[in-house]
Order: sequence, then structure tokens, then C-alpha cells
Amino acid sequence: MIPVLLLSLLSASCADPRTHAQAIYMLVDTSGTYSQELDKAQRIVSYLLGSLKSGDSLAVARVKSRSFSEKDIIAKTTFAKDPMQVNAQKRAFADKVGTFKAEMKKGSAYTDITGGIIQAAEFLNETGAGQKTILIFSDMQEELDYKTVRDFPIDLKGIRIIALNVTKLTTDNVDPRRYLGRLEWWEKRTRVAGATDWKVVNDLEHLERIFRNRG
Repeated sequence: MIPVLLLSLLSASCADPRTHAQAIYMLVDTSGTYSQELDKAQRIVSYLLGSLKSGDSLAVARVKSRSFSEKDIIAKTTFAKDPMQVNAQKRAFADKVGTFKAEMKKGSAYTDITGGIIQAAEFLNETGAGQKTILIFSDMQEELDYKTVRDFPIDLKGIRIIALNVTKLTTDNVDPRRYLGRLEWWEKRTRVAGATDWKVVNDLEHLERIFRNRG
């Protein structure tokens, strides 16, 4: 019994600390007029940088005409153990996002949300974090060119999805069912893909509600 108990204790002591960390991948819609919302996106990034801790991972990527590419990642990092190094990482991360915002000239023609989600899931799964979240800063209106294929099953097991700042389109104002239907479609698709949760959060003044139940 003692050797078995000892092995159990050793296994517990050697458990991967990443399982207690969280990883967040934020997709930022840069299509059309939604690119004008970048000030809000930058404030969300600032909140995340102030909230995440050593061992946590964060990435921010743009959603454009085709988004399944690491080239669309604006900034990414896993925060170190040393507090001074973490502060330096956070400053560098904020600088990259600020530079991207300043250099953003015009929105892309199309919106490949699905491609961005697939890329996000790959990143999150590679971190090994115990809590994985995709934040989608978008009006959730996916528009693809005729060459881009995204009509296939995707895998989001163990990942929660949060849609942020889902602004209403002009067509939504004419017929609110379009807005509600769009969100219902995305919820169904993400849950079928195995997502642990789906939320829509438009009140950006209380972001702490999203992360207060950290596992």
C-alpha cells in the first residue's frame, strides 16, 4: 500500500501546472465598418492583460477575408513565472496591439469567422491550459468569397466561446429576427462542435463577470 500511496503523491506533485492555467484567444473582426470598433477591442485587451497571471496564455488575432493563418495573429504570449518578466511581456503585448490599431487603414472585404475559430482552437489546445476561451469581437456576420470553403464540422471540445460587442446591422434593425437567428445559428454550430459554453456579452463595462469563475 505504501508504494502505491507514494506513487500517487509523486504523480500529484508532478502534475502539469498548465492544467490550472487559462488560455484566451481573442478574434477581432476587421471587416467593413466593424473595423471602427477597434477602440473597444483595445480596451478589452487592456483588461485581459491586467487580469491574467503567470502561466496563463493570451493571443489576439484579426478576422479578415481568410483567417486560418498564424500570420493573422497580432500578438501572443504565455506569461512567465517572474513578475518583472510578466510586466515586460504585458507591455510588449499592449504595444503590438496598439501598433496594429494605429496602422489599420481599412476593413477587409470579407469575414472568415470560422477560419479564425479553427486557428484559435489549435492555439488553445497547444497551450495545455485547463480553461480555454475564444473571445469573438464581431457582429458575427460571416461573409466568405466563393473560393473559401468553411462548410464542414469543426472541433471545439473543451473550449468555451464568448461573442463580444455583437453590434446590430442595418438589416437587423429592419427585422430583429435576423440578429436573433444569426446568434442562434452560431450557438448551435459551436455546441455541436463540442464547445463547453456559448455566451453573448455586449456589456463591456463588466468583463469581470466572464472570468470570475476561473477554474
